[in-house]
Amino acid sequence: MGIPIKVTQTMTPLGFDDRPIAKRVGLVILATDHTTEPDFQRMVASDTIGLYTARIPYANPTTPENLRRMQPELTVGAGLILPGENLDAICYSCTSASVVIGDDAIESAIKAAKPGVPVITPPLAAVRALHAFDARRISVLTPYTVETSTPMLAYFQAKGFDIARFTCFGLEDDREMARITPASLVAAATEAMAPDCDALFISCTALRAAIAAPQIEAAIGKPVVTSNLATAWATLHLCGENQPRPELGQLMTRSMGAW
Repeated sequence: MGIPIKVTQTMTPLGFDDRPIAKRVGLVILATDHTTEPDFQRMVASDTIGLYTARIPYANPTTPENLRRMQPELTVGAGLILPGENLDAICYSCTSASVVIGDDAIESAIKAAKPGVPVITPPLAAVRALHAFDARRISVLTPYTVETSTPMLAYFQAKGFDIARFTCFGLEDDREMARITPASLVAAATEAMAPDCDALFISCTALRAAIAAPQIEAAIGKPVVTSNLATAWATLHLCGENQPRPELGQLMTRSMGAW
C-alpha cells in the first residue's frame, strides 16, 4: 500500500462571478419537440447567452383540445428552470398552443413561477417581427389541420393583418411536422406566398423552417418570418444582442422596440 493521503481544504481565496454565463434564456418546450433546442443553439446560444430548457407533457394529435391541456403545466415547467434565479427571457415554444390558450394566459402562468421575466410566445414574436417589416398584408403557411389552423387565422386577423392566403398541410403529429425536409418547406412556401403580400409567416416551432428562411426569401423575394426565427430574434434583443446577422434571414437585420 502507498502512503496514506489525507484530503485537505485549501484556503486559497476564490473569486465568484455573479452568473456563470452573462445572460440566461429559459425555454419551455413540448416533450415531443425536436426543433426548438437545435434552432436556439444555432441562433441564440453563445459564450454570453445560456439556454436552460424544461420539457412539459404533451400528447398528439395536435388539436385545440390537446393544446389547451398544456396550460396547467406551464407554471410547473417554468419553475423547473434555475429555481430561485432570474432569467433575462423565457419562451414558451408552441405557436398553436399560444394561440388557443392566449398570450396573456401563458404570460400569467409562467410569471407565477418566474415573476418579472419577459415572456415570449411565438405568435406574439411573429406579430412584432411582421411589424418590423411594416407588413400589413401577409400570407400564412402552417403544418396543422384546418381545425387547428383556423384559430391562428383569427388571431392574426385580430392583430390587424390582412390575410391574402392561408395554407395548411393537414398534419396532426408534431413529430411528423419536424421531419418535413427544408427543401419541401421551400417549395411549399413558394406556393403559399400570394404575389401581392408584404411578407410570409410560417407557423410552428416543430418545423425546420428557420434554417430554410434565407432560401425561401430568395425564392419569393419577400421577408419570411417563422416561429423559431421570430422567438430567437425577440430573445436576442431582450438579451441586448442587436448585431445584424443577415445570414439567418432578413429579420435578423431588423431592430425590435420594447417588449
